Amino acid sequence: MFMKKLVVFIDVAMSLSCLAAAQARPFPGPDVQQIYQRLLPQIKKIPAFDHHAHPGFADDPDVDAMAAPPDASEALRTRDDNPELVAAAKALFGYPYADLSPDHAKWLVAKKAELKKLNPGTAYFNMMLDKLNIESSVANRAMMPDYLDAKRFPWVFFADAFMWPFNNERETARNPDEGVFIPLQEKMLHRWMQQENVAKLPAKFDDYLNFIVSTLTDNQKRGGIAMKFEVAYFRPTTFSDPTRDQAEEIYQHYASSGLPSEKEYRTFQDYIFRFLVIQGGRLTLPVHIHTAIGIGDYFNLSQSNIMNLESVLRDPRYHSTTFVMIHGGYPLEREAVWLAAMKNVYLDSSFGELAQYPSAFKETLKMWLETFPDKITFGTDCFPYNQVLGAEESYWLGAESSRMALAAALAEMVSENEISETRALELAHAYLHDNAVKLYQGRVR
Repeated sequence: MFMKKLVVFIDVAMSLSCLAAAQARPFPGPDVQQIYQRLLPQIKKIPAFDHHAHPGFADDPDVDAMAAPPDASEALRTRDDNPELVAAAKALFGYPYADLSPDHAKWLVAKKAELKKLNPGTAYFNMMLDKLNIESSVANRAMMPDYLDAKRFPWVFFADAFMWPFNNERETARNPDEGVFIPLQEKMLHRWMQQENVAKLPAKFDDYLNFIVSTLTDNQKRGGIAMKFEVAYFRPTTFSDPTRDQAEEIYQHYASSGLPSEKEYRTFQDYIFRFLVIQGGRLTLPVHIHTAIGIGDYFNLSQSNIMNLESVLRDPRYHSTTFVMIHGGYPLEREAVWLAAMKNVYLDSSFGELAQYPSAFKETLKMWLETFPDKITFGTDCFPYNQVLGAEESYWLGAESSRMALAAALAEMVSENEISETRALELAHAYLHDNAVKLYQGRVR
């Protein structure tokens, strides 16, 4: 009897010991640095799928459908004088100086010009992706240029312009930022009209909706893999649910002339936004939405709060539409990740890794990896700063920061007994590549 009780005691003790060994700890151990050093080289070898970027040269007006207002405020790390950009120039171009003074910057401009001549056409930006171990980079652009390889730079086009077809005098006058932004939406709408051979706004609302559908369809045929909204820059992201009749009445009243009130315009826009979301599901065209802070001094974070979109994302009418929350709702990324509980909602981490240093971005990634690791995607949000500091340097900064923060987050998770190192590398592959590729169901590599 004694021996039987002893055996039972030993079995229970061993079971408790195994449970204790598997129990996650609240703090990383002294091994976290060693784990990080093991993971980082392996993470750097993973070919990445960059889910959000603005590749192009600084003199290319189609890099974005918008432009930054003059003298817009910039966070510390995204300013031109960030010394990490010198490190980027050294890594990519062998830059020989320790600063980017005007005299020294001439070397960098000349070096890039030389490389462009040696790598004509699509070869230059393909070379940049190769240097950064980026397999593909989504080109979030107004239009695609011939110097980007469509096989490696899938296109995401802008859809906001369809929501601003009327007289925009009140919209433009709201503040100096809108004075820059809204005319660019008008320009974008006119470009879509030219593409579809529409000389002027259709007289009938049905014809306007058909024009929207034909533009989406043609853009998809031209290589578009998703449509993008920057609507948070222009108005609140709270969308009511007006009827078609309400939207049609407003369209018929203002399509040819007149100045809509803000309430009327918002009602019309709410209907068009939801119409576009429905078309995204019908065409299997994911919907990307800017959900973070924005450029300019008048961007209203409270009115563009990512949680404002919850009524749209959780609407069962849109279950067949895939949503990508671009920039992950930053700085509300902790709340945003719970939207990814919806099967058709994904988060993109771009910009977070630029606005935050790796020590802070690590916390974002760790929280996301501990919540819905299969619904988060990597992005650089690269953008050409100017003639000296181009998309190349911001590509490098975004990729390097993300890989370091990812390795650090996973190292802490391993050290805290949350996951194994094998599982850590599986999660790294998912975040850097696999999640986004699965999202597009074989339409991208």
